[in-house]
Amino acid sequence: MQEQATSSIAASSIPSSSERSSSSALHLEVKEGMESDDEIRRVPEMGGEATGTTSASGRDGTAAAGQAQPSAGTQRKRGRSPADKENKRLKRLLRNRVSAQQARERKKAYLIDLEARVKELETKNAELEERLSTLQNENQMLRHILKNTTAGAQEGRK
Repeated sequence: MQEQATSSIAASSIPSSSERSSSSALHLEVKEGMESDDEIRRVPEMGGEATGTTSASGRDGTAAAGQAQPSAGTQRKRGRSPADKENKRLKRLLRNRVSAQQARERKKAYLIDLEARVKELETKNAELEERLSTLQNENQMLRHILKNTTAGAQEGRK
């Protein structure tokens, strides 16, 4: 029961997108010393930072010595607008399409290279088979000559 009351209080204190951008959203009604989930998740604007809230550097509104606070233009927003999300999605889709096209081109070049290598190896194989056949014929003829000469020499001895 208490959880339902807490969630309804939290839901009613969630600011809309227009309230988040205004400085009035920084003054939520919260128990003293306690921050709501929304306040923890919200990145405060540089100029309209309320006292007691933490800055992007994690300190209480003050920068450490030797460290400069980021300017308003370089500070990251955690909550992206739907337009930003759509833009990011479209960029990702475009990168994926380009990457897929490059992969297809690499595959095609690889296959062309393989086909050329297959032709080269088939040609070499045919040459080697022809040479093998020639050498086998030559070997057979030499054996036949050797047989005839040894047979003739043995007959001559008799």
